[in-house]
Amino acid sequence: MEIHQVEFGGKVISFVLERKPVKNVNLHIKPDMTVMVSANEKVPLDFILGFVKQKAAWILKNIQFFEDVQPEVQSEKEYVSGESFKYLGKQYRLRVEESEAEGVKYYRGFIYLFVKDKQDLKRKEKLFGEWLRNRAEIIFNESLEKMYALVQKYNVKKPKLMIRTMKARWGSCLRDSHAILLNFELIKAPKYCIDYVALHELIHFIYKNHDHQFYSFLSALMPDWKQRKAILDEEVVREL
Repeated sequence: MEIHQVEFGGKVISFVLERKPVKNVNLHIKPDMTVMVSANEKVPLDFILGFVKQKAAWILKNIQFFEDVQPEVQSEKEYVSGESFKYLGKQYRLRVEESEAEGVKYYRGFIYLFVKDKQDLKRKEKLFGEWLRNRAEIIFNESLEKMYALVQKYNVKKPKLMIRTMKARWGSCLRDSHAILLNFELIKAPKYCIDYVALHELIHFIYKNHDHQFYSFLSALMPDWKQRKAILDEEVVREL
């Protein structure tokens, strides 16, 4: 593998070139924002550099996309103004304000935490956690409703939704109790990733195992599921 660079619009784009027996020059961007190019040994480097430069605007757009959904750095939160929290795929800055009317609101890139005593860490944590769980309940149910519409005609009875924090999975299909379990941590992911997990688990009511039929059906209903999964895999490594 070789590393090369091209300039575009005052920015430098680095890419990894891999020589392999492929028919065309292929380019893709990994969720960690590495630009990968593969090409046959016979393709001149100048042609490849020109090809990458032609795709530069598209590359920069997609790098920005992956930057926006990068996982937050895990740390102990103190719930003070300036801290960053991940919500639906975006980073929000926290603003803590003293107020007799306690609660949480978010707008214009900020999450506002209104609390009577700004020094009361446990109260701030409780208020924020309750708000986040309430939002998860609403958003996960909306996602389930939307994805269920895709499988309803296949004689799938609408399952009940359960939400828990899980270490190893984004979701789980509980066939015996006819329920879908979604990981609370999904509230940090973009809505289209939540949709992917909900659909994945719904399909398990039709195909129990991760076999060819399962993935063919998933691809038919959601052709870009691999991209959505890649973003989730960057958030936290979990399984479905």
